[in-house]
Amino acid sequence: MNDKKDDLIFGIHPVIEAIQSGKTIDKVFVQNRLRGENYDKLKKVLGKHKISPNFVPVEKLNRLTRKNHQGVVAFVTDVPVYKIEELLPQILEEKENPLFLILDHITDVRNFGAICRTAECVGVDAIIIPEKGTAPINGVAIKTSTGALYNVKVCKEKHLSHTLDYLQQNGVEVFAASEKAEKSIYETDFTQEPCAIIMGNEEKGVSKDLLHHCDEKIKLPIIGKTQSLNVSVACGAVLYEIFRQKMK
Repeated sequence: MNDKKDDLIFGIHPVIEAIQSGKTIDKVFVQNRLRGENYDKLKKVLGKHKISPNFVPVEKLNRLTRKNHQGVVAFVTDVPVYKIEELLPQILEEKENPLFLILDHITDVRNFGAICRTAECVGVDAIIIPEKGTAPINGVAIKTSTGALYNVKVCKEKHLSHTLDYLQQNGVEVFAASEKAEKSIYETDFTQEPCAIIMGNEEKGVSKDLLHHCDEKIKLPIIGKTQSLNVSVACGAVLYEIFRQKMK
């Protein structure tokens, strides 16, 4: 249970107040088929602030809190969250070849925190994650990142495929890490253009939709019998190869 966690808010009116007071909302869970006048008010507030709720069975909400949640539970975070459109123009103006990291539905919070720690160490300019189906930006993520989440920009996007289009339209080359790729990261030049790296879900890898949108697929060579690496380890290897190339 999460009743005592400071990052959890439950009940329709408390969630509305949290949103309207300017708190950064990480996730909102709404009970399936919730109805009523108060919920209509919440829907308007969510729409106004461009927050997409996750609709879930009541059993999930009951696992999050024993209290009277009225069909609504939200998680807040003190880590600022942006849209890539807010950041990209200034980043491209200030840096010649910036680096972006796109996490395609990384759900394990410790993997997410470890990846953010590495990303901050190598100077990633922004981490981009989907609004839904991703690890929460909570205390566990912050602790695992050793506080790095406070020092790296995080963007939440409704449709990652649209985000890739936007990046590409602005001259960013998009690479997807895939074990099915033919080209190794050590055969790839990451220094010519601004670039973005997509790392995929722990079980399924990068989605077919994003693989279709990327400019190039890359892989980490593996000679052992194990077919894949933990995503945070793989991400670290990719990011440090890019860092090595940029340091030349």
